[in-house]
Amino acid sequence: MEYLPSLESTEFGKIIAAALVSMIPVLELRGGIPFAVGLGLRPVEAWVVCVLGNMLPIPLIIVYIRRIFKWLRATFPRLGSFIDRLERKAHLKSRTVLKYRYFGLFLFVAVPLPGTGGWTGALVAAFLNMRLRNALLSIFSGLIVAGFIVTFLTSSVASILG
Repeated sequence: MEYLPSLESTEFGKIIAAALVSMIPVLELRGGIPFAVGLGLRPVEAWVVCVLGNMLPIPLIIVYIRRIFKWLRATFPRLGSFIDRLERKAHLKSRTVLKYRYFGLFLFVAVPLPGTGGWTGALVAAFLNMRLRNALLSIFSGLIVAGFIVTFLTSSVASILG
C-alpha cells in the first residue's frame, strides 16, 4: 500500500487545513489561528490564512441564507425549530448593530467573544437587509481586528508555554 501523507505534513496542507478550520461556524478564526500556529505556521501566516478562510463563506451566507433556511424548512420540517433558534439569535444580536449599522457590524465581528464573528455577523447583515458591499467591508474589517487580537493572544500563550 502506498503511503499517503496527511494534510498537515506539507506547508500547503497546513494552510489548507487552517483555512478549512476557519470556515467552520463557531470555530472560525478564533479556533483557526491557534490551530494553525499549533501546526507550525508563523503567527502572521496563520492570521492571513485564517482571516481569508473565515471570509470565504461570508458572501454566500449574506446572499443565500434566507433561501437556504426556507428550503431547509420545506425539505426537512424537523429542522424548523433549529432554524428558528438561529434566526432568533441573529435578531437578538442585531440590536447592537441596528444602532450603529455598518460600524456596529464591524464592532460586533471585531470583538472575539463567543457568539460573535463572521458567520453571525453575516446572518445579522442578511436579516437587516444590509447592502452586500458595505456588509462585506464591515465584516472583513472586523475579522482583521479579531484576527490581530486572537493572534496576539495565541502568540502570548505560545511563548509562555513554549
